[in-house]
Amino acid sequence: MNEAVLIVLAYLIGSIPTSVWISKYFFEIDIRDYGSGNAGATNTFRILGSKWGTIVMVVDVVKGIIATSLYIVIPFYLAHEHIPERTKIMIGLGLAAVLGHIFPIWAGFRGGKGVATLFGMIIAMQPAVALCCVGVFLLVLYLTRFVSLSSILAGVAFAILILFIFDDDVTLYRVFSVLVALMVVLTHQKNINRLINGTESKVPILKYRDRRRQRRRGE
Repeated sequence: MNEAVLIVLAYLIGSIPTSVWISKYFFEIDIRDYGSGNAGATNTFRILGSKWGTIVMVVDVVKGIIATSLYIVIPFYLAHEHIPERTKIMIGLGLAAVLGHIFPIWAGFRGGKGVATLFGMIIAMQPAVALCCVGVFLLVLYLTRFVSLSSILAGVAFAILILFIFDDDVTLYRVFSVLVALMVVLTHQKNINRLINGTESKVPILKYRDRRRQRRRGE
């Protein structure tokens, strides 16, 4: 199985429209007809609740992990761990999955923004960096309950970590990290505008914390 076939397979894995299938099967709606119109975890959190939003997010992350790890079927890449060629094929596979998530062949090429699948790709490539990005994401989410803002800052943190903290010496990976940060910002332009205008919706998590705060303010 050569690299081109793996790239196509990675795209097909990324194309699995998790939120669309869940919304149609369990709720008889198309998630893309509601909220932001996006077929991603954020809109699923907003429309279907935290349970289904979490499921969509986890599955979309796993898509990225599986697709990026397809290189293991080629003995050359499996036997040579620390070579630029392996990094290149992993980036190619991961980006194919992200592209599939954004333009899924199984759902009329109308998908999500690819952040969760991109994160799965990072987990497969460099788990320590992924863990740091998770920390940034969860901290921002806890403080603000904006998944969009959490995703944006986690994407920017990824570039900072690769360029300055972990100081990866593979040039392609360094360039990739900058492109990731730019892609996350660009695909969240509408969210950024809503954040600036104060109209961005918060996800329905930590609601008990918010209720306690409201009660304290009313006392």
